Amino acid sequence: MVLSLLLVLSMGARPGTGLPPRHMDSVLELMEALNADSPNRTLPELARALGACSTPGCRAVLGEPPPVPPGLSQHQWVLLRQLLHRDAVVLAPDGSTVALGPLLAGIEVGQKRGSGWPFPTFEPTIDPLYAVTITEALGTSFLLARGGDGATLGPGGCWDNVDDPQNYTLLGPPSPIPDAVANGAMDGVLLGARVAQAPIPLADLLRGYYGMGNTTEQGRARSSYRRRDFGVLMGPEKLEQEVEAMLRVLRVLPATKELLQDVGPEEVVAIAGQAARDFTQLYVECPPIVPRCMWGARPYRGTPRALTLPLESVFIHHTFIPSAPCHSFQSCSRAMRSMQRFHQDTRGWDDIGYSFVVGSDGYLYQGRGWHWVGAHTKGYNSKGYGVGYVGDFTSTLPDPDTIALVRDQLLPCAVRTGRLHHNYTLRGHRQMGRTDCPGNSLFREIETWSGFK
Repeated sequence: MVLSLLLVLSMGARPGTGLPPRHMDSVLELMEALNADSPNRTLPELARALGACSTPGCRAVLGEPPPVPPGLSQHQWVLLRQLLHRDAVVLAPDGSTVALGPLLAGIEVGQKRGSGWPFPTFEPTIDPLYAVTITEALGTSFLLARGGDGATLGPGGCWDNVDDPQNYTLLGPPSPIPDAVANGAMDGVLLGARVAQAPIPLADLLRGYYGMGNTTEQGRARSSYRRRDFGVLMGPEKLEQEVEAMLRVLRVLPATKELLQDVGPEEVVAIAGQAARDFTQLYVECPPIVPRCMWGARPYRGTPRALTLPLESVFIHHTFIPSAPCHSFQSCSRAMRSMQRFHQDTRGWDDIGYSFVVGSDGYLYQGRGWHWVGAHTKGYNSKGYGVGYVGDFTSTLPDPDTIALVRDQLLPCAVRTGRLHHNYTLRGHRQMGRTDCPGNSLFREIETWSGFK
């Protein structure tokens, strides 16, 4: 095992660091080397040996970690720890960042469940899959913050280099569940449930899910549907029940008993309810938005002007150029950079004009964002958000999932979070000026949306 792992981890390392790129491909290469050298040791078990799944609840479900493989040199130990330590995150092909701990723990539970492994029993009953992925972390986060101090969810973050990712930096105050942990938890639940139903080689499971091979009929990676699929599998009521049960189990575990000694049963119920509602709103009901630093935005020129929220309007656009929809993180990021260059260098604007841009890869891309005046609808930029679909939709429509990303997720999310009036007005760009935007087909579509006038 030692020779193969060293070769795999050294290949593609950034010059001068000896460290492998922290993306999903590196995890797959490591997995295949591990399978060749040590078929009785799985990647989830190796991750646990190196510190993943080290929380009291996770250990109670899966047991104490297995021993670290013998014979590793200090250099090999460092390389393995870079990919599999407790807080390790990797960049997925769809542009999302995923924490490996909850992902691999969920897969291990699924594998054990599929093989009939006897999980320990608890009172009250907890689902092992949810416990090792999301409910312990979620309950603990909101338990620690019940005095009003500290963040409970988020933030997102950015990599130093999306082609050779090494360092990941959070974009705000940390919480126990930043976006990467939420992504890893949701993926761990979904893939754990999948592998529990029928055995599947782990490499094939990850390749199929993250789009390194199989994609959906729209060309999207299955991982881009994680929010929708997690919401179908685990609605807010189920999530609340599981968080409450997990907190009651943590009350009797020696390592966490003191943490809950002053928390009464009614407060446990309240904490679980708040945790489930907030998580569902942020990570299931609201759409994923790729931050500027991930698509490679240039700096804003000048001083941005703040919007006064909530806004009253939303204006729908199509980009026209690029004329083709973008179906991957790479192509959508290129489209964003191209539009920003055109808006800044040719139009002379301070930044890309849109508030948000809609890719056909399952993601929104941050332009001016929620808080800053855009340059999308002349005379109305301070009154509404400008949302642009990548492509020319004169005679064709975006696919149904891409339409729903704005209609069913972005707009209701904006209302629920206080950024958009509940009785907002939706209009096409052509209604506000002399233009064909957003194209005949897309305009006919938005005429059927709530709020259109």
